[in-house]
Amino acid sequence: MIQYVVLLGVDALSLWQACQELAVLLLLFRKTAMAPDEVLLSVHIPFTRVTEFTKEYKQSPRRDDDIAIVNAGMRVRLERRTASQSGDGNEWVVAEAGIAYGGVAAKSIMADKTMAALLGRPWNQVTLSGSLAALKSDVAVGPNAPGGRSEYRNSLAASFLFKFFVHVTLAMKAQHPDTFTPQLPDDYASAATQFQRPPVQGVQFHHPVPEAADGSAEVGKDYRHMSADLQVSGQAQYTDDILLPPNTLHAAFVTSTRPHARLLSIDASAAVAMPGVVGYFGADDVPGDNMIGPIMHDEEVFATQEVTCVGQIIGVVVAETEPLARRAAKAVQVTYEDLPAVISIEDAIAAGSFYQAYGNLLQTGDLHTGFADADHILEGIIRLGGQEHFYLEPHGCIVVPAENDEYTLIASTQAPNKHQVYVASTLGLPQHKLVCKTKRIGGGFGGKETRSVFIHCAAAVPAYHLRRPVKAILDRDEDMQMTGTRHPFLAKYKVGFTKVGKVTALDVDLYSNAGNSWDLSSAVMDRALMHADGVYKFPNQCVKGHLCRTNIASNTAFRGFGGPQGLMVAELVMERIAAHLGLDPIAQRRPHLYREGETTHFGMVMEGCQVVPCWEGVQQQAGGWQQRRADVQQFNKQHRWRKRGLALTPTKFGIAFTKLTYNQGGALVHVYTDGTVLVTHGGVEMGQGLHTKMAQVAAQELGVPVSAVFIAETSTDKVPNASPTAGSASTDLYGMAVLDACRQIKDRLQPYRSAAGGKEWGFAAMVNQAYIDRVDLSAHGFYATPEITGFGGSRPFNYFVFGAAIAEVELDTLTGDWQLLRTDIVMDVGNPINPAIDIGQIEGGFVQGMGWLCLEEMIWGDKAHPWVRSGHLFTKGPGTYKIPTANDIPIDFRVTLLQNTPNPRAVHSSKAVGEPPFHLGASVFFALKDAVYAAREAAGLKGWFDLDAPATPERLRMACADEITQGYAADNLQPLMSC
Repeated sequence: MIQYVVLLGVDALSLWQACQELAVLLLLFRKTAMAPDEVLLSVHIPFTRVTEFTKEYKQSPRRDDDIAIVNAGMRVRLERRTASQSGDGNEWVVAEAGIAYGGVAAKSIMADKTMAALLGRPWNQVTLSGSLAALKSDVAVGPNAPGGRSEYRNSLAASFLFKFFVHVTLAMKAQHPDTFTPQLPDDYASAATQFQRPPVQGVQFHHPVPEAADGSAEVGKDYRHMSADLQVSGQAQYTDDILLPPNTLHAAFVTSTRPHARLLSIDASAAVAMPGVVGYFGADDVPGDNMIGPIMHDEEVFATQEVTCVGQIIGVVVAETEPLARRAAKAVQVTYEDLPAVISIEDAIAAGSFYQAYGNLLQTGDLHTGFADADHILEGIIRLGGQEHFYLEPHGCIVVPAENDEYTLIASTQAPNKHQVYVASTLGLPQHKLVCKTKRIGGGFGGKETRSVFIHCAAAVPAYHLRRPVKAILDRDEDMQMTGTRHPFLAKYKVGFTKVGKVTALDVDLYSNAGNSWDLSSAVMDRALMHADGVYKFPNQCVKGHLCRTNIASNTAFRGFGGPQGLMVAELVMERIAAHLGLDPIAQRRPHLYREGETTHFGMVMEGCQVVPCWEGVQQQAGGWQQRRADVQQFNKQHRWRKRGLALTPTKFGIAFTKLTYNQGGALVHVYTDGTVLVTHGGVEMGQGLHTKMAQVAAQELGVPVSAVFIAETSTDKVPNASPTAGSASTDLYGMAVLDACRQIKDRLQPYRSAAGGKEWGFAAMVNQAYIDRVDLSAHGFYATPEITGFGGSRPFNYFVFGAAIAEVELDTLTGDWQLLRTDIVMDVGNPINPAIDIGQIEGGFVQGMGWLCLEEMIWGDKAHPWVRSGHLFTKGPGTYKIPTANDIPIDFRVTLLQNTPNPRAVHSSKAVGEPPFHLGASVFFALKDAVYAAREAAGLKGWFDLDAPATPERLRMACADEITQGYAADNLQPLMSC
């Protein structure tokens, strides 16, 4: 065995030699020149000497737990020249220098020309300028380099060198104040400042909690999630944890590797010949209908003649073990004939690739008159990227055949009914032969509403033919490639407004990247159209929707369901107007806020409008807008390379399915003779606390403690034809259904309560007597939301939820790194059934919304990213796709539930809370943009600028145009994105 010992020496020559040894040893990322029988024994790092300085730098897509985009290690040693040598005894020169970079080439490099430009020269601005110029020869990332971000990576390398110069200058000033004269403005010290993250603190304010312990006041209490103990202890079972029946087979899918191609041949002979492989199944083996789809039946369970996206299922291999099934699936040979592929929205617009059956628009007022009344007219384009659901539990299912063509389906899904319906269709069986069950799912966020169905249908085909159970669980990379994301949006807008900022007309075309099938894209766009007014009353508005047909996996529902995209368009338009006129963004927005009795652009009258109370309440909670604004401006005056930003973002979110039929819910309640209660309803528990709330509703109505109520698994043989658990409507629907069932039982027990008189008679005793008297102790409850119309009518929503957030950020303008200093939220949730769960939903929704707009970048193989294979998703795992971590949440997080705002249109006067707070994360986006405005102003750049979402460190840094970035990009550069 050979042992490597690397010594990082104490002089320039030995250090350079050691670095060369490392460069030879470290070939590529995660690849070295070491043989299997060699180990790296040690690395010796000596202490620094007097006037020797070292510093490391790293910039990642996410600051915490992430791989660097660019990193660097830098070292210099300065020595003082004598008066005879320089004529100035105060001059310090570079005696030794070592500059190394990672992330700018195939392997780490030494910046030889930069080091040469430093050696022997005084430590001053002239030397800095010379070394930055030399760096362009050492670091020159090309536009088509793997990893992309060429302008940003080149700028980062220069920014790190500048930061190091400031760091050393400040250190020398502190160590040698008498002999070292810094050439550095006072406000430049912020370039060397590192983020310090103090312990996170938070506070929540909500309604008084009922104190009664007799079951009469269970609604409104802060009960923790009923499964919390099981989940944190690892005892909670998910689909992949379920004990399998004997003879269960494992499925692996054969999927397309091309975005658009004709299938010429499929050869599974090598796969089925492998020991332990039971079979390969494809389109020819489907006993029923090979076509599925929640709205349009335009998806194939198994591809037949063409594939239209990477990851589309061509066939399925089943084997005795999962690893064997996966190996066999890779052995299936598929021959393609490539066809032209459309990947992005702009590709689709250029090619005219749309789902032509969709053409919805909403209009109010007269655009012609509105534009004629305008003093200013602006036009622009808004780009909003997609978002991966990244639920902790990937898609999975188990199909268990029984006698007489009966099947039990176990699925990680938000819509068990859809699985029952479409698996039955695929197998050519009546729905009453199939029962789908879901105990709980490990997150859904909309991604398991429809996109889990095709996996279950494909797995059911081998189960049908072989009469053996089949289990299919996707790996994370498969899940992300195959199952779709939040719809990317592109908006083209034209807005007219007066000289004081009053909007007179707004015309918007919304384009969504629907993917390779219709799925729920029309419903998503409908909701986007209805939220494109934000919280603002525009007198003349027209919003048109366009669904782009592309060759990526079909995009689907995601928390907010198109609403956040529409809301962002309204906010970005308002932000541009304020910037164009030089107005305070709050002052410009305030006159537009909806008021009670006003009518939206889709004809719904505002009832119980809480926009203004949330708007004013969050400012009061935050300590006053003007004071906070003044504090931010004062900080920015004192820091050239650190800028703070402040923003207030309101929200208005409509509650109801826009498909009228779905606004119904059922529940089944059993009361047993020991006084305990079993509830089954049509909703799915996915971490949002639905079951906990349903237990509270049942307990209060029956007058028992929550501990006496148990919520059973969701099952289609208990509550049939259930709507998906989506749209934030489940508590409203199933809460009222549970209430209905409990009231039926309560009414049947009323004679026993009356007979007791004033005597104490426990619930169990009453139930026992009712049982003896042959009283039915089971009831089915049902609820259909009254008065609503669905999309196109004057009341598509049951009610609105309102909220507002103020966020303050601090931005490192040299790198795009940032941290969220404080967030204040005021949310209107009516009378909450469970304040603790509602606050958890608000905080989680806020952070997820922040992730969409500020962190989570999806990169596809498209024209913007030629280094990625066409149609392939590059960011298909946690190594490349970054969701927020615990270190990305606000350092100071304050949430208030608006009080004294009961909602008469929902169970116990509550309001939905799952989706409405998501858009409040946009406050972080606008706070970051506010900080960039300050940075650009410091660089002499005035006025509005474009910032696509997500506002990644790359986009933020390049928008903070300064003398460093000017060497690599224009001041108005918009980094490429997949949209």
